[in-house]
Amino acid sequence: MRGLVVKGLATTSVALGLAVLPALAEDASKPAIVTQANAAAAPSAADLLFDQPHMKNAAPGSTLTYDYLRRSGIAKGPFGAPLEDTVQLKVEPGKSAEGRDISVVMFSGLNRVPAGPFEDMAGNPIVSLFLENHLRGLAKVLEANPRYLKLAIRKGLREKATVTPTKVTVGGREVDGWRVVTKPFQGDSMAQRMRGLDDMTYTFVTAPSVPGEIVSIEASSKSTDGGELLEEKLNYDQKAG
Repeated sequence: MRGLVVKGLATTSVALGLAVLPALAEDASKPAIVTQANAAAAPSAADLLFDQPHMKNAAPGSTLTYDYLRRSGIAKGPFGAPLEDTVQLKVEPGKSAEGRDISVVMFSGLNRVPAGPFEDMAGNPIVSLFLENHLRGLAKVLEANPRYLKLAIRKGLREKATVTPTKVTVGGREVDGWRVVTKPFQGDSMAQRMRGLDDMTYTFVTAPSVPGEIVSIEASSKSTDGGELLEEKLNYDQKAG
C-alpha cells in the first residue's frame, strides 16, 4: 500500500484538475448511512453532490456568490494567512434546458485562482471547485500524494457518509434540505502521518429551493485540546444572489 506522506509526490502525482471530484461520484453511488426515520427517502451522498441538476433553478443572467473562509491555528501558518474572499459563478443559458454555461471568478486580486469556464453544466461546479482547492492545500501541507487523499474522500462518501434531513432558511422561511457529513480519514492506516488532521470532517448542505442547490460546504479539523487546525468553508450568499 502506498504511504500517505511521500515527500515530493505532491508535485508529481496526478494533477488536481476538475476530474478529481466528479470522479468521486463514480465510486460513491452506494447509499450513504442515514440516521433519520425516513431513511428510505434519503438520497445517496453522490446523488446529492454530483448527480442532481443543481443549476436548473439558477436563472440565466444571474450570478451565484459564495462567501469563502479559510483559517488555521497551526503554528507557522502552513495553510497561509487567513483568507476571506468570494467565489462567483456567472450563469448563462446552456445548450440543454437544465444546462448552463458558467464562468467563474474564484477569489480576487492576488488570491485569484484560474477556474472554468464550464459549458452546458447541469450540476453545480462549486463542489468540485471547493474540494479541488482544499485538496491542493492539504496535499501541500502534508507533503502527500493528492491521489491518496482524493481516494480517501471518495471512499468516505461511499462508505462513511451520513445523510440527514435538515432545514435551511431561504428568504426568511425554512425549506427542506439535506446534510451530508463524512470523516474520510478516520481509521485510515496512514492516519498517524496526517499531523492530527485525520479527524477532518466534511459537511455539505443542499436544498432544492436555493439557486444552484449547494448551500454550504465545510472542511474542519481540531486538535485533541480543541484547537483549530483548519477551518475552511463556503456559504451561498443569498443577499448577493
